[in-house]
Amino acid sequence: MKFNYKIIWNRYVIMLMVFVVWMLFFDQNNLFRQLQLRKEIRNAQAQKEFYLSEVKKDSLFLEQLKNDPEVKEKYAREHYKMAKDGEIVFSIIREKDE
Repeated sequence: MKFNYKIIWNRYVIMLMVFVVWMLFFDQNNLFRQLQLRKEIRNAQAQKEFYLSEVKKDSLFLEQLKNDPEVKEKYAREHYKMAKDGEIVFSIIREKDE
C-alpha cells in the first residue's frame, strides 16, 4: 500500500488547507481572538454574579433600614456621627503606619 500523493496535491484539498490556515490565524475572528472573547465573557459573567449578590445584599439592608429603628440608629451613629441628647461622641482617627 503506497500513499497516494495525488490526493494531497488536489486543488480542492489545497484550497481547503489554505482556508483552514486563513481562518485559524489571519482572519479577524481567528482562533486566538475567539479564546480571548470567551475569557472576557467568563469574566463578565463573574462580575454579573458579584453585582447581583451585592444588589441583593444592599436591598436587604435597605429594607432593614426602613423597618428597624435600631438598625437606623446604629447606621446614623456610625456614618453620620450622630448622638443622643447629652451624649458626647469621640472620634478616633488612626494614623497609617508608613
